[in-house]
Amino acid sequence: MIKTPPVARGVSPAAFPLATASDYTGRVVAPTKTSPRKRTVRKPPRPGFSSGSWTELASHGLRILQVPAFSKLPWLIHGFSTRHGGVSSLNGEKVLNLGFTGWDTRGNVLENRRLLQSALASDSQTLIALKQFHSDVVHLFDSAPAEPCRGDASTTTRPGLLLGVQTADCVPILLVDPKKRVVAAIHAGWRGTLARIARKAIGRMQMEYGTKPANLLAALGPAIGGCCYEVGNEVATAFISQFPNAAAWFDELRTGDEPNPLQWLNMMPPGHQPSPKNVLLDLRKANRSQLLDAGLRPQNIFVSGLCTACRRDLLFSYRKEGAATGRLMSVIGLRP
Repeated sequence: MIKTPPVARGVSPAAFPLATASDYTGRVVAPTKTSPRKRTVRKPPRPGFSSGSWTELASHGLRILQVPAFSKLPWLIHGFSTRHGGVSSLNGEKVLNLGFTGWDTRGNVLENRRLLQSALASDSQTLIALKQFHSDVVHLFDSAPAEPCRGDASTTTRPGLLLGVQTADCVPILLVDPKKRVVAAIHAGWRGTLARIARKAIGRMQMEYGTKPANLLAALGPAIGGCCYEVGNEVATAFISQFPNAAAWFDELRTGDEPNPLQWLNMMPPGHQPSPKNVLLDLRKANRSQLLDAGLRPQNIFVSGLCTACRRDLLFSYRKEGAATGRLMSVIGLRP
């Protein structure tokens, strides 16, 4: 086995055209002491709030989404943040921005992260957030790194570490192996999905910890839905060339190479035809399919029905709001 540094071990991305560095960045947040915790309230989801029997944890003014199957494990901490609560000011409201952005201060973000950990009763744990860049890089953590690591997935068996991924449209995926007590956090945008980052994270869990995919539980949090995620035909072409079932992930599969039977009607010369329409991609469906292909059982995959673009009252959406929006964070860890 290849020796890697004791702090964190990573997998170099395969030859794949990556986007420029994403503005989803992260740093290690050391444990802090907090004031006595307020009483928390668990509420069933409101109609249309989410699907798959998810619940809402209300604490400190925050609203955090959770999966009952995960919550039943007393040694596990997990949660998917929303925009509610927090100390950051955005368009006249206080929001829980958990990513370092140009419009917010570092102090606000660190306080928001502290509030999230306090709401989840994980104050004593060290939060590890990655410098995400839409890759297929998976890190294994035995202890907290001295500096943030570049990558888009992480896994650990070490109690006291809280793994986090930031999103504002992309799919956050949390995995837990109840048998081996292994957890993983994954950030899957279209590039990461195309690079099979979820399957590669599971592969690392198998190789390093002996995880059996059939034992895994997976939660896919709020993300931009197939109703709103418009992508170019070149993206559809890339997916259809990699996955035999990719057509099911698009509303109307078009690659731009299809003939136009009505082209003669507009009398436009060759090379002057209008560009083909974009298509809608369902990233959660694509990642769920990859999880099934990796060996997970359908009943062990829990998918939120919330679309970040549709529910900007509750969530952040980079696609709809641009750079002046916040970042959600999905976290998972083992209790000390």
